[in-house]
Amino acid sequence: MDITFLINTAYGIGGAIRSVANLSGALAARGHQVTVASRIQTRKRLNLPFDHRVTVLPLTGYREATPEEADARLAAYLREVDTDVVIATRPSLVDDLARHGNPDRYLRVGQEHQSYLTQGARAQEIHRAAMGVLDAWVTVSKADADVYREVRPEGSACRVLCIPNTSLPARVTPSTGDNRIIVAAGRLVPVKRYDLLVDAFALIAPEFPDWELRIYGRGTVHGALRERIEHHGLSGQARLMGPTSPIETEWAKGSIAAVTSDAESFGLTIVEAMACGIPVIARDCRYGPREIITPGEDGLLVPMEGGPEAYAESLRALMKDDSRRRRMGARGLRKALAYEPDPIAQRYEKLFTSLWSKRTRQAAASRSLVSRLRSRMGRPATATPTAAPLPAAGKAAKPARRPANLARTVSDSDGTVTISLPGGSRPAEGLLLRLRNDPQEREISVPLTAEGTTLTARIDPAERPLPEGRWDVFLPPKGKRVLAEVVERAALVHSRPRVTEDGVSAWLPYPTKYGNLTLRTWLRPVHAEVERVETGPDTASVTVTVLGLTDCKPGELTAVAAGRPFVPKPAAPETAASDTPADPDTPADDSSPALDDPALDAAAFDLPDPAGESAHDAPAEDTATAGGTPSAEILADDIEVAVSVLDAPGHDGPAMGADGTEPPGRLKLCFPLTGLPAAGAWTVRLLTPDGTAVPVGRIGGDVPDRAPTDVYPLAGRDGGLRLGFSSDNELIAVRQ
Repeated sequence: MDITFLINTAYGIGGAIRSVANLSGALAARGHQVTVASRIQTRKRLNLPFDHRVTVLPLTGYREATPEEADARLAAYLREVDTDVVIATRPSLVDDLARHGNPDRYLRVGQEHQSYLTQGARAQEIHRAAMGVLDAWVTVSKADADVYREVRPEGSACRVLCIPNTSLPARVTPSTGDNRIIVAAGRLVPVKRYDLLVDAFALIAPEFPDWELRIYGRGTVHGALRERIEHHGLSGQARLMGPTSPIETEWAKGSIAAVTSDAESFGLTIVEAMACGIPVIARDCRYGPREIITPGEDGLLVPMEGGPEAYAESLRALMKDDSRRRRMGARGLRKALAYEPDPIAQRYEKLFTSLWSKRTRQAAASRSLVSRLRSRMGRPATATPTAAPLPAAGKAAKPARRPANLARTVSDSDGTVTISLPGGSRPAEGLLLRLRNDPQEREISVPLTAEGTTLTARIDPAERPLPEGRWDVFLPPKGKRVLAEVVERAALVHSRPRVTEDGVSAWLPYPTKYGNLTLRTWLRPVHAEVERVETGPDTASVTVTVLGLTDCKPGELTAVAAGRPFVPKPAAPETAASDTPADPDTPADDSSPALDDPALDAAAFDLPDPAGESAHDAPAEDTATAGGTPSAEILADDIEVAVSVLDAPGHDGPAMGADGTEPPGRLKLCFPLTGLPAAGAWTVRLLTPDGTAVPVGRIGGDVPDRAPTDVYPLAGRDGGLRLGFSSDNELIAVRQ
């Protein structure tokens, strides 16, 4: 069959877009010709990966059409498109399909991703009218299908049924349940109730200080959530991670998935989390969650009326019981199989085939009736046009070969990075790693070993220490960049910097904003790892662990905040800015991790990079308001930072040495809150007695860019000093 999906934009990351991407790929894999027609194009590139056999057709160019022009192009497309089935995926598109679709050419199917009772009166009116003319109406929950059958116009032949969303099989290793992380993911909008999640976590965070809450996504309530986190004093435990794709790598880092929505028509995130082996705690809203989760088996349902207290109790029940979490996660893995693409695609095939058969029978009956009438009237029966033939059912197609430069990358707890590429008939050539912006133009070759149908390269930091920087990965002989399909860093969540005879090091592979694979490495003789940041009206302090120190004692170290180039943000213009977000596809370079979101400016760090470093991850336009003039760069004087010793070598504390023989010294750095310049930025360094600078930062763990995620409240009674991290995870302070 030729199957066409109508979607408002294929260029976002929402659940409906993921569902269309998954289903369209499954149908294409079964031999159908599939097109996803996008009413508008909101980005230059797709955020989510569509199967390469699916044609993604933007009906308007990138930001080139007004809403009226977009509507006109969509109407013309529906009148002229030559296809067998058109599926509309939101109320406005359903309305367009009902009014402009051509029933003589193709089947018209409405697909609803939101519950009927949660929609406004206008959307409900559109749906009722559309069901009067469409061939079928598909919901993603059984309860919602029952509601639509009740409101379907009397006498309508529209078939109403439930076919759940499909979720791709996870391409990552399932969660071990060891990482003490609660994960939530979705649009940051009021209906998702992440405010309730933060409130619930605040109730139990003191009881579980080693647990962390991570919320992924972008949206209108980002600022309010940041304020709520700061209000509860959770800045060190609750993080807004920004949007990331693919999200499965982040589910696999967690041990509990949190869903707190007021309403869910289905709950695709529930199935995605289950497919990564973690149990789900969801509020028992009317539709989706209760049709997916079996309470006590693969997750928990929280009564809607319970509020944060009830949700906190469910969190507590799983946070304190490791074995129960793991049992639930294993059962969820099995349940997720029912939502994989192929069985869901077959259900759609069955629907389309049934509808075409019905249409063919009706056409045949109509021809027979005309013939009988003409015979009774003494007129010869004339030939009538034959009905469109039944489109061929889809057949299982041979899976398309993956691009030769598309890699799956996995980090082990010891820092070893494994890169796997499709093998096929390619010779086992080595990968090339090239240090970016390196005057010496250093590069290394890593051999590829054939392992079944894949080629695998392993890089062990113990065997091959790499100089500090960003190592871009290439595929010889033409030097093509290696693309990152998935990058698994779950084993690094609680990892610490390694201390060896070569120095203090950490490795983090990540996908850049263009999807290329890069390995970020740190290697320095001595390093101070940030453990805790505390800010308030009367305090701005950082607790660090000093690693690799041999030439002096921790108590002999001093600290300084060295001024660095800084561009203050201009005051916001009085006129309202455009509702269209700045284009995240126009970065200053390719150094940013994929999870970076330029719209997340809570940290407000506009810091040019030092000479010789890679370009800053923020887009170039971040240093000025849209259409405005960039502010002048300033360089503030250095600030002396007070140092106190919390423990020294020989005291109790985590042993960070490779063999456990080098316990660290913990220091507390206290920043002055008075006498500071009106604006400035500083890089924090420890100093040995001979003046050698010791970098201070947070290079352990799994986050390649902590600037947008590790955000802390302003310090000082005038609220002017903010502590945070640069895109290279170095500790910095900013005042503006």
